[in-house]
Amino acid sequence: MSTGELLSIEPQELQFPFELRKQISCSLQLSNKSDNYVAFKVKTTNPKKYCVRPNTGVVLPRSTCDVIVTMQAQKEAPADMQCKDKFLLQSVVTSPGATAKDITPEMFNKEAGHNVEECKLRVVYVAPPRPPSPVREGSEEGSSPRASVSDNGNLSASEFSAASRAFVERPEPQDNSTEARALVSKLTEEKNSVIQHNNKLQQELDLLRRQANRSGTGIPIMYIVIVGLVGIILGYLLKKI
Repeated sequence: MSTGELLSIEPQELQFPFELRKQISCSLQLSNKSDNYVAFKVKTTNPKKYCVRPNTGVVLPRSTCDVIVTMQAQKEAPADMQCKDKFLLQSVVTSPGATAKDITPEMFNKEAGHNVEECKLRVVYVAPPRPPSPVREGSEEGSSPRASVSDNGNLSASEFSAASRAFVERPEPQDNSTEARALVSKLTEEKNSVIQHNNKLQQELDLLRRQANRSGTGIPIMYIVIVGLVGIILGYLLKKI
């Protein structure tokens, strides 16, 4: 920070991130340390190369003012990236309530007896900021590798051959829907047959009971046992189906 009795200037040099064929700007902050109105004027050794806004103005007491310096687009880079351009900032106390319209060249004339402060600033070229490097596809952790593509957007011959083999060797899923339907139909037929046979045995048992009641004799025990076993077997088969 350059410090005088009237204004403090930050930074002390104008730094431009130099790039060919591109306008570049940097800023200066002027701080009025006094209780007076301070008028300022900015000069440069190369006025055609730079644009200063504002190049004149008034800084109110205990306040600040920003000055923007823009370098015009350059067609050639200087040797060794060195710049000999200089800036001169002049400041002087002015009357209270003064504005930029009240500033005249005579105010900064030392020969007229005005107390003019001067601060010289040099120009420095710095390297432009680097853009962030792009993240390559497939480099992130957990991501699946991808086949590389040539500049024209096509796969190379070896990658195309490998992809073709992978596609051919991949087995196609078998369609088992026909076999499943046939099995379901067969089981359904067997279930219906068992149910019909069970109903038939039940009818025969009821018939034998009625005949025994009429004749007054009981049903043979062995026949009942056989019918019971058959019923148990049929019930087990029905549950299994």
